[in-house]
Amino acid sequence: MYFVKKSIRVKDLIIGGNSNITVQSMTTTDTRDVKSTIEQIKRLEDVGCDIVRVAVLDLEASFAISQIKKNIKIPLVADIHFDYRLAIESIKNGADKIRINPGNIGSIDRIKKVVSAAKEYGVPIRIGVNAGSLAKDIVQKYGVTPKAMVVSALENAKILEDLDFYDIVFSLKASDVVKTIEAYTLIDKESDYPLHLGVTESGTKWNGIIKSSIGIGSLLARGIGDTIRVSLTSEPEDEVRAGIEILKALGIRKNGIQFISCPTCGRCKINLIEIANKVQDSLANVDKNIKVAIMGCAVNGPGEAKEADIGIAGGDKEALLFKKGKIIRKISEDNIVKELLDEIYKM
Repeated sequence: MYFVKKSIRVKDLIIGGNSNITVQSMTTTDTRDVKSTIEQIKRLEDVGCDIVRVAVLDLEASFAISQIKKNIKIPLVADIHFDYRLAIESIKNGADKIRINPGNIGSIDRIKKVVSAAKEYGVPIRIGVNAGSLAKDIVQKYGVTPKAMVVSALENAKILEDLDFYDIVFSLKASDVVKTIEAYTLIDKESDYPLHLGVTESGTKWNGIIKSSIGIGSLLARGIGDTIRVSLTSEPEDEVRAGIEILKALGIRKNGIQFISCPTCGRCKINLIEIANKVQDSLANVDKNIKVAIMGCAVNGPGEAKEADIGIAGGDKEALLFKKGKIIRKISEDNIVKELLDEIYKM
């Protein structure tokens, strides 16, 4: 049985139900360094991040949330482990959501205090299950398996449900892509709580994006998932860009520039790779709902990219500029990037 997911409010965003799938990231700064953290979050906002998470390692970090919140626009999630006081103080200082594992917070009295604060301030809780940190009794019974991850998530949710708390989001992450996919597929049949998708510890930018695209993308393509984070050993902005591109590739996110380019071949007589990279980098923060095509030759030009709004098809040290498949003019190779960008900015 598959469930329609509950709707969970995080500040002015909704996770679950029929809401848009949101893209998240996590800061790499010391949360106590308020200035640096705000600056990084603003950069994330600029590239399209919907929700940001910060690590809360001590009380000073939880107090810093108050100042950070005054200077950012997107919802902020506090990442908590072990110390229930950090969860309570983060909520009091303005966190819009917290990420905890109730099972490692401590006694039921401590969990009650966290839940009480979350209820008072209207703050949802993400139960974050990682394959690498499952409880020993669960591992002994099920091994480090997708089933064990699901059991852990449901047991932790039961703790909160028994306290009459239901504003819950699940994540079930593993560094193994197949295990991640299987865990989310199982929990999707078992629960109506929204799902935060991600492949944890996926690696550096190159292999991390590949693993995350397969894991997150295959789930989203089957209608599983409500919010995503592409976890990379890279700048947080790269996580957001990758997440947005996954949503665009699946046709889930329509706004923003869609970029297509051909793989090049022996027919190509211009430096297509350099041109494509320059154009894409220049358009990274441009909010236009158009499709841009960078094609290497007339074979893969307007004909194959006829659905593009604008693009170029390479010739011999020149390119044809086309719009909606119709050729507009020729451009010398030295001017391709500038003239194409000028035309896009006018649209």
